[in-house]
Amino acid sequence: MAYTAADVKNLRERTGAGMMDCKKALDETGGDIEAAVDALRARGLAAAAKKSSRTAAEGLVGVAVTGTRGVAVEVNSETDFVAKNDQFQDFVRKTTEVALGIAGDDVETLKAAAYPDGGTVGEALTNNVATIGENQQVRRMKTVEVSEGLIVPYMHNAAAPNLGKIGVLVALESSASADALEALGKQIAMHIAAAFPLALNAEDLDPALIERERKIAAEKAAESGKPENVQAKMVDGAIAKYAKENALLSQVFVMDNKTPIQQVVDAAGKEAGAKIVLKDFVRFQLGEGIEKEVSDFAAEVAAAVAG
Repeated sequence: MAYTAADVKNLRERTGAGMMDCKKALDETGGDIEAAVDALRARGLAAAAKKSSRTAAEGLVGVAVTGTRGVAVEVNSETDFVAKNDQFQDFVRKTTEVALGIAGDDVETLKAAAYPDGGTVGEALTNNVATIGENQQVRRMKTVEVSEGLIVPYMHNAAAPNLGKIGVLVALESSASADALEALGKQIAMHIAAAFPLALNAEDLDPALIERERKIAAEKAAESGKPENVQAKMVDGAIAKYAKENALLSQVFVMDNKTPIQQVVDAAGKEAGAKIVLKDFVRFQLGEGIEKEVSDFAAEVAAAVAG
């Protein structure tokens, strides 16, 4: 598979590796960018990259909460200009409110639900596309709920109330006062926005991600030339470190850079006089996991001239 100058640039931005190292990695992997990232990491030339740093789509994330239930919804548009449109913002806000009443996280069920202004969410979306003149899509939704306690919402760099590019929900189960849970939830939500945990606990991390990290760690260990039993311990240590850094409850709190989140929650519970359980969370970053097609204008012109 061939690669372009844009691919080299993308790889450099994602890994921080030098241009020649990126070109060599792409040569070795036949232009496969994901494999090239792993190759550079195995050589110690790149750190692990969060997928969310590759935000590619435009639009808005909306969050809504009612008591012990909260929901986050992502609606994509083609341009950031549309994301600032009052009609689009109104649609995202109302669709998120509708999602609060949906059982489960199925987008098709949400689109079939009644829209406040008449018709369905899907029909309102179709009308938006026709009147605004740009493709839009309800991409995903996620609901969190507790039997007792509070769901705390947070929007990082909000474009409007409860609308923005990084939406967070923190589910705290407890009989503690709403004020105590609100204060704790806001702090944890800001941590989640900044630290991008991949799961609540290490056990909940995606097995495919763990396997990928294990292969990279095994390559690094093999290059050390140490005995196989030592290499095995190196790999296990690397996986344990990865799990600790990417599971929310074991992450170090960004506000003091030393206390694990679990201890932050436990301390807040003691102060409030009631046990607090961080039951779940949602972190939606606009466009995470979506890759926009990058056009190489110079190459297109050259091809057109040659044609």
